[in-house]
Amino acid sequence: MCFSITNFVAKTVSKFFIMILPLCLVGMAPADAQTKKQLRPEHANADVSRAGVKDASFHSAALNRDMRYRIILPAGYAESTRRFPTLYLLHGLYGDYENWETRTNLDLYADKLEWIIAMPDAANSWYTNSATVPGDKFEDYITHDLIDEIDARYRTIRSRHSRAIAGLSMGGYGALKFALNNPDSFFFAGSLSGALNAPLDLEDTTPPFREGLEKAFGPPGDPSRSRNDLFTLLNSSDPVRLPYLYIECGSSDSFLQTNRAFAAKLATRKVAYEAHESPGEHSWEFWDAALSRMLHALERVSKSKG
Repeated sequence: MCFSITNFVAKTVSKFFIMILPLCLVGMAPADAQTKKQLRPEHANADVSRAGVKDASFHSAALNRDMRYRIILPAGYAESTRRFPTLYLLHGLYGDYENWETRTNLDLYADKLEWIIAMPDAANSWYTNSATVPGDKFEDYITHDLIDEIDARYRTIRSRHSRAIAGLSMGGYGALKFALNNPDSFFFAGSLSGALNAPLDLEDTTPPFREGLEKAFGPPGDPSRSRNDLFTLLNSSDPVRLPYLYIECGSSDSFLQTNRAFAAKLATRKVAYEAHESPGEHSWEFWDAALSRMLHALERVSKSKG
């Protein structure tokens, strides 16, 4: 049996296809709002009140504050009583809950995907229970409060096998961390240009970047850094219980070696995953194309699990 993708190599490990490919991890400069994608005029001016796209807020117990999110409901949601699987999409550093829907063609992709898509706001939290601000429990907010909110307010299928999570840059790190920490909550986790070494990244001395890392993970040497390190978490995980992992980065993105190392570690641990390197940079143009490819993988994996 063969699974081929242009510019990719597949290896079968146990019963899984493991693709060991060059990846890249991106640097997060304050411009992680990055190169804005040239959107269609009707998309750029879209009104979120249109059918299927809604903004909402709820009170997070973990944060003790109200938090906003954007949600896309599948076509026919209002006219049916059917329940749907859920995809959570996490934004990057200096981003917000609107980014995925306003800066990519997600609305077009969603038309062909019968999923509820939830996009929460998480500020510049690194999707982490802060080591320095006791009330900033952003991991608990996403993995407990938000999921409970979406399951209660919308007709979701409330099971691991119908729940996926993915993100870009900081959000890619968050999605994989949530998958490693909560393997019973998701069957699929995706990272696009993921900041996979963020907790231990000591090379960037740009004050805003350094201060953001220290707010989330504490100063260098703080135990929170290793507790939130993906490599450390992967070493202590049961590969059989983990969700299917999807990783993709642009070939011109930075931190390439870190992503290669993480892919190699996944292969060593015999985790079910696929990793892709595609032409592109740390930009919305790349993420738009990569999002489409990841959603195809999500559908494929979902169908394979029945």
